[in-house]
Amino acid sequence: MLFLCCGLNPLRAETTPIRIVVLGDSLTAGYGLPQQAAFPAQLEIALQGRGHKVKVFNAGVSGDTSFGGLSRLDWALTDQPDLVIIELGANDALRGLQPIQTRQNLDTILHRLKQKNIRAVLAGMKAPRNLGEAYYNSFDSIYPELAQQHQVPLYPFFLDGVAGIPELNQPDGIHPTMIGVNVIVDKMLPLLEEVLEEIAPEKNKGKNKGKK
Repeated sequence: MLFLCCGLNPLRAETTPIRIVVLGDSLTAGYGLPQQAAFPAQLEIALQGRGHKVKVFNAGVSGDTSFGGLSRLDWALTDQPDLVIIELGANDALRGLQPIQTRQNLDTILHRLKQKNIRAVLAGMKAPRNLGEAYYNSFDSIYPELAQQHQVPLYPFFLDGVAGIPELNQPDGIHPTMIGVNVIVDKMLPLLEEVLEEIAPEKNKGKNKGKK
């Protein structure tokens, strides 16, 4: 009987869901879409369909800047995530905020997550080209530089494969349709699966600590 009980513990640990929080703006909140079509919901379905036991929480707020995301960070962490996907900055650029402000806010978010031993994935954003070369070069460089500084995985451009494609965007030309969100999810899956494969053993090790 003892042998059977010991054999069940690893299995029980393996089925503990990995908790993912998506900290973002309207692009992840699901602006103009039903909640089941928003990025977090589609991501959860896709990952579960590929055999990953996950729970994805939508911490996206339409209109949020990087400062707004930073202000909500403690609230978002009440879901006790193992991983936070950070998708912020688009509204900073649309408002023409100074890139140094965006950098400082994202840097603080990443620093706080590191302090709490929570894994992070940084989703990059690109500034509108009509803001001028000096601005968009400074803004675009924020994401790869912070990812390197904090040693976190980077998805270079959240809207890759969707931006500028009319049929994948809503009439405003900014927010993806349900199909557009699906494209984003599909493109991000390889990176996120790599991260989940790293998190799973760590999570199981923590659950099994002290068990014999």
